[in-house]
Amino acid sequence: MNKTMIGAALLGSAGLLLGAFAFQYLGGLAPCKMCIWQRWPHGLVIVIGLAAYLTENRMLAIIAGLVVLIGAAIGFYHAGVEQAWWEGPSTCTSGSIQGLTTEQLMEQILNAPLVRCDEIAWSMLGLSMAAWNGVISLGLAALWWLGARRT
Repeated sequence: MNKTMIGAALLGSAGLLLGAFAFQYLGGLAPCKMCIWQRWPHGLVIVIGLAAYLTENRMLAIIAGLVVLIGAAIGFYHAGVEQAWWEGPSTCTSGSIQGLTTEQLMEQILNAPLVRCDEIAWSMLGLSMAAWNGVISLGLAALWWLGARRT
């Protein structure tokens, strides 16, 4: 097992999680429901990764890579929702207003989430924060698995 790679992967997940909190608390970008979903795998990986690092347990490092891969999938799914490639959860995206009565439309407006999952709040180089999470998480999964290899 390569503890340097494992440590780097562990710091990568911690960095992504800290970055998300910085955007929220320092940058004022409130997260949507799917943004919160993307944080869970990184939080879990920090716990699993610390155990893998301290015990030099290869299986825990492999599991951490799988958990980060799930995080990448959530990030790419969210990016697809933002780009309107597919529908997101009805609890955090806008719905159709066709065929609604005035009362139903008013109810939909009043029950709309404050932060919608289908709107891009921040992007860099044409990729949203969710897409960046997916890309970086793929790299971290590879780092976990490379670190888990026998030396």
